Amino acid sequence: MPDDQELIEQILAGDHEQYRQIVDRYKGKIVGYLYRMIGNMPDAQDLAQDVFIKTFYRLHDYRPEYRFSSWLYRIASNHCFDEMRKRKRTEQVEIDEEQLIDLDTPETTLLKKERDTELERSIMLLDEEYREVFVLFYIHRLSYREISEQLSLSESSIQMRLFRARKKMRDSLAKTMGGGAIYEMLHV
Repeated sequence: MPDDQELIEQILAGDHEQYRQIVDRYKGKIVGYLYRMIGNMPDAQDLAQDVFIKTFYRLHDYRPEYRFSSWLYRIASNHCFDEMRKRKRTEQVEIDEEQLIDLDTPETTLLKKERDTELERSIMLLDEEYREVFVLFYIHRLSYREISEQLSLSESSIQMRLFRARKKMRDSLAKTMGGGAIYEMLHV
C-alpha cells in the first residue's frame, strides 16, 4: 500500500481516484476527532466530508516536510472551530446517549457505559482549546510533538493545556462520580 506522500504525488499528477485511499485511511480518525470536538455524530460526519473536500482542493499547498496526518488534522481543527464560531455554541452541550452506547454490548458493561458517558460529557464541557489537546492526546494518541505541529503551538504550551485539561476533567468528574474512578479513567 503506498504511503501518504506517494498517494499525494499521484493525485497531484492527475490520478484523482487515488484520493479515495487517503479518505479511507483517515475517515474514521477525522470523524472521531470531530465528534469528540462537537458531540454530534451527524454533524461530525458532515464536517468530515467538508474537510476532505477542502483538503483535496488544497492538496497542492501540502508541504512534504511535515506529516500529512498533522496537516489534515489542522484543516479539520480549523474547520471545526470555524463551524463552532458560526453556530455561536453558547448553549449547554448535550450528548445523544444512544450514540455513546453500543447496543450489542452485554448488560454487564452498563457501569462502564455510564462511566464513559460521564467522561464524554466532561470532555464536552472543556473549553475548546483544552478539549482539542485532550482529544488529540488521549483519544487519538498523538505525541506532544505531533500535536504541536498540528496546532502550531510550542510543546510546552501543549503540555500546559493538557495539564489544565486534566485538572478540569478531574474536578468535573469528581463532582459527578467521586474521586476514585477519575484516575482510572484518565490514566494519569
